Amino acid sequence: MVALSRGGIALGVFPWHHRSVSRNRILIANRGEIALRILRASEELGWEPVVVYTEDESESLPVARAAQAVALPGTGPAPYLDATMLAKVAADQECAFFHPGYGFLSESADLARACADAGVNFVGPTPATLETFGDKAAARALALKTGLPCLEGTSAATTLAEAEDFLAGLGSGGAVLINAMSGGGGRGMRVVRSPAELPKAWKRCASEARRAFGVEDLYVERFLAPARHIEIQVAADRHGELIALGERECSIQRNHQKLVEVAPSPTLSPKLREELSESALDLARAAGLSNLATVEFLVAEGEKAFFFIEANARLQVEHTVTE
Repeated sequence: MVALSRGGIALGVFPWHHRSVSRNRILIANRGEIALRILRASEELGWEPVVVYTEDESESLPVARAAQAVALPGTGPAPYLDATMLAKVAADQECAFFHPGYGFLSESADLARACADAGVNFVGPTPATLETFGDKAAARALALKTGLPCLEGTSAATTLAEAEDFLAGLGSGGAVLINAMSGGGGRGMRVVRSPAELPKAWKRCASEARRAFGVEDLYVERFLAPARHIEIQVAADRHGELIALGERECSIQRNHQKLVEVAPSPTLSPKLREELSESALDLARAAGLSNLATVEFLVAEGEKAFFFIEANARLQVEHTVTE
């Protein structure tokens, strides 16, 4: 087991495949800020980072900084979404490790499998864990089985008629949150407070989800307001050891996009902080997590209750806040 860290927070907890490769060579399959951070951490450890880039990124800072850079065919994000090609590049460069960073294919079970098939260690959770947390219905079902509270909602891909029935069942003053079954980042999400708004919002959410994630499946849950959004950073190795690295307060949002994050939360009581951390660890343990994940919760006003939202089985954009 090999750990890569910078400034006190793990950028990855690595497995080890037995293959004739350079033991400390790592492919960085990303760009921009996260590619540079992984590059710096690798260099500080005396590792050999290999950066990939597209034709329109030849003058980017990671490429300029790296001792070794490999050009990918094409431009824009498409080359970073080709799992088979990226895994082959890692193998051809005799890399022992493959770091996906965040975004792109960082939560792709298919990429994790492609790396395993190529004999390269994927820096991330196992394919099984990625599949569980990548399907919000499966993650929700696991959370309930583990004993985590969840808001009332539908338990699978939902039709408009089912969403209308659910909203009606909430009674006067009830509201639902439409949510995409896959992905995140606020896309495919809408709050609906009246039956008349639902068909138009449903169509728009399905369209957003299809464009962003390739899947238009949606589900609904009861909309909770006022509430605070708290997420717990978790790290785990492949021997069953887990640790919660504290929480991030991310309640300041616009259109379900986080604008400001603070760590630690200035408003959590010590008791609730411990409860959220233990709940996150319980879920991560139940999912067989290895590597990193962030478990997200809603906290009701006055800390009267908290509810599981979702889990992201990857390095978060916000990892710098925890660091």
